[in-house]
Amino acid sequence: MKLLKTISFSLLGLITASTYAQEFSSDIQIRPRYEYTNGFGTLLTPTTEHTSFIGNRTRVNFNYGDAKLKMKVALQNVRTWGAVNNLTGGISNATNSFVLFEGWAQYSFSDKWSTKVGRQPLSYDNQRILGGLDWANQGRSFDAALIKFKGAKSQLDLGFALNADSEAKVAPATPFATDFKDMQYAWYHTNIKKLGVSFLALNLGREYLKTPSEIETNYSQTLGSYANYAGKKVTFDFSLYGQTGKIGKNEVSAWETAANLGYAFTPKFKATLGYEFLSGKDQTSTSTVVKSFNPIFGTNHAFNGFMDYFYVGNHGGSVGLQDLTLKLDFPIKKVNLSVAPHLFYAANELAATDDKYLGTELDITAVYKVYKDITLVAGYSQMFASDSMVALKGGTGLNDTTNNWAYVMVNINPQIFSSKK
Repeated sequence: MKLLKTISFSLLGLITASTYAQEFSSDIQIRPRYEYTNGFGTLLTPTTEHTSFIGNRTRVNFNYGDAKLKMKVALQNVRTWGAVNNLTGGISNATNSFVLFEGWAQYSFSDKWSTKVGRQPLSYDNQRILGGLDWANQGRSFDAALIKFKGAKSQLDLGFALNADSEAKVAPATPFATDFKDMQYAWYHTNIKKLGVSFLALNLGREYLKTPSEIETNYSQTLGSYANYAGKKVTFDFSLYGQTGKIGKNEVSAWETAANLGYAFTPKFKATLGYEFLSGKDQTSTSTVVKSFNPIFGTNHAFNGFMDYFYVGNHGGSVGLQDLTLKLDFPIKKVNLSVAPHLFYAANELAATDDKYLGTELDITAVYKVYKDITLVAGYSQMFASDSMVALKGGTGLNDTTNNWAYVMVNINPQIFSSKK
C-alpha cells in the first residue's frame, strides 16, 4: 500500500507540474536597411532623381506559455536614420516611439480547439491575400479574435475584426477610412500526403457616404483556394481567387490565378517557373464595375518583382497584370543567391497603345549567415521598361534613363532570455 501511495503521489506531482509548467522567453530584433532608390515603385521623370536612406526596425518580443495559455507582447520602433521626428516623437506608426505590434493571448479549450484575441499578424498560405508584410519595417498586424481548430491533418481558423476611431457613444459623422470597418473570414487547410490544400472565404466591410448625411457599410468578398505540393525534386503551387460584392456604390467582379513549378536539378540548384494573372479593366472602359483584382492584405513585395511597381500602394483599379517569371536558386560558397527575371504584360487594353508588354525586371538577392543570430541580405533590381509602361505610369523608359534599386539589410535577432519553471 505504501508503494502504491508513493507512486500515486509521484504521478500526481508530475501531472500537476506538467499542467502548470510555465515558459518565459524574450528576443530582440534590430534590422537596419540601406536602400538606393532610382526609379523604385515607379519610373523616374525628367525632374526626379535617385535617393538613398537607412530605415531601421527595433522590436522586442516577450513570450509566455503554459499548458493552456500562450501570450505575446511585441513592442517596436520604426525610424529613418536622421529624421527629426524620430528625435521629437510623433504619432505615425512608421516614425513614432515604441508602439504595440503584437499583444495577444491564446487559450486552449482542448487539444484541438483554442481561441486567440488581441493584436496579431494574420498570415496564411503564400501570403497572397493575408500576410504579415515582414519586409516593411512596420509590418502589419490586426486587432482580431480567432477561433482555431487544429487536428492531425487539418486546420480551421475563423477570424473576426471590428474597427472604430474611438469609443464614442454616438455614431461618427464621417466614414471609418482606415482599411476596413469590419472583417470576417474562414480559412481551412488540409494535408493529403505531400499535397496541402487551403480554402479561404473573406468578407470585408467598408464604410462610405451614401448621401451627404448617411453612412453605409458595403461588403466585398474574396473567395478561393491555394494548393502546394512539395516533393523531393518537384514543387508546385497553384492559387485561384475571385472577388465579388460591392465597394462603395460599385459592384465587384475580379479574379486572380497563379501557378509555380519548381525542380531541383541538384540538392543545391533549383529552378522555378511561374505565371500569375490578375484581372483589370480596359483604360477606355466606362463601366463602374470594379474588375481589377485587389490582393487586399497580402505581402505584395514578395510578388511581381521587388521594385514594387504593382500592388504595393499602387496599380489598384488599373489594367491588371500578367507576370511570367523564372527564379533560379543556388549557392556560391556560403552565400545563397537568387536570380529572378520577370516579364510583365497588362491584362487589359491600354488607351495609348495596342502593345501590352510593360517591361522586364531583373531581381538578384544574396543571403549570408554572418553569425548564428546575424543575417546579411543584399539585393539589386533593374526595370527595363517599355513604352507601354511609360504610357501606363508616366516617366521615362529604357532609352532615356536607368531605373534600378539596391539594398543591404542586416537582421540581428538574438534570444536574450529563456526560462522554464
